Amino acid sequence: MGKQQPTRRQLITGLGTIAAIAPLAVTQQGKANAATTMPVLKPSRLQPGDGVGIVSPAGATFDSTDLDIVVDAVRGLGLIPQIAPRALDRYGYLAGQDRDRAADINRFFANPNIAALLPIRGDWGSARTLPYLDYEIIRQNPKVIVGFSDITALLLGITAQTGLVTFHGPNGLTSWKPDQTESFRRVLLEGQTFAFENPIAAEDSDRLMQTRFRVNTITSGQARGRLYGGNLSVIAGIAGSPYLPDLTGAILFLEDVGESVYRIDRMLTQLKLSGVLDQLAGFVFGQCTRCGPSGGYGALTLEEVLQDHIAPLGIPAWSNAAIGHVEPILTIPMGLDVEINADDGKMIMTERAIA
Repeated sequence: MGKQQPTRRQLITGLGTIAAIAPLAVTQQGKANAATTMPVLKPSRLQPGDGVGIVSPAGATFDSTDLDIVVDAVRGLGLIPQIAPRALDRYGYLAGQDRDRAADINRFFANPNIAALLPIRGDWGSARTLPYLDYEIIRQNPKVIVGFSDITALLLGITAQTGLVTFHGPNGLTSWKPDQTESFRRVLLEGQTFAFENPIAAEDSDRLMQTRFRVNTITSGQARGRLYGGNLSVIAGIAGSPYLPDLTGAILFLEDVGESVYRIDRMLTQLKLSGVLDQLAGFVFGQCTRCGPSGGYGALTLEEVLQDHIAPLGIPAWSNAAIGHVEPILTIPMGLDVEINADDGKMIMTERAIA
């Protein structure tokens, strides 16, 4: 008979008590801007049997079965799940009070038996925890933290405050199908360098041409800079705060879900007026899932909005990257140098993301 797996309550109880890189960003015109971001801090590579802290930084988990599913996914990766004490708390639509959600994150960063943090889900609420995180503990104990959607605020906030490389990638309740799992393993367990280009969608596998995930070049050229990004709504919400990294000479990627085109226009305008877009060396727009036009006859399209805001920047840029609320959700390191080619839609990171 195999060894009996611990229950969720046992997992919670078992929690217990608890070099510097200054990259250059070069545009196709040969301009170079010294990045003013803090030194890079890399987490250690994940090893089979490492502990993974399952946290709820944002939306509440109303069905405990969802937590069981995430536990199984972590075990399937060959890692050991540990559930945060407040993972199933609820305060309205949030997974508990802001200080309590932040305390679970602080506890796992301080726990030497935990090598990575994985959120159950996104929804909304990560930004509310940022004032309560202990950034000195995080800086002294660099670990893998991964997620997407609302978790964008948590990832960028930690990177801005500590220099820690974070990972735009799966939440616990994403599919964990082979292509997604393979990306996670390559970057975080095998320590391979990251490279991205749009895949050939299944519906295009027997066609003479590609119809989905076609690269739409906004401005031709190549660029280099530190890569940051994530959900546009979330990034617009933390713009102007100390939780958005310095984007001078950076490559920024954006994605969103369920937003009308006029709202995308409004949020890009906010980034423009706050000076964020003018700092960039390169730009990538991913998927905007369920982001249809609104306003009736004569409404702007998403393509027109991107052209209005991004083309005047004169930096290498493209849209329709396979990044966002679409499968597979690849594991993309943030806070390291990346080279992009806007003509063929490629991103290549020239160093490992883990120590």
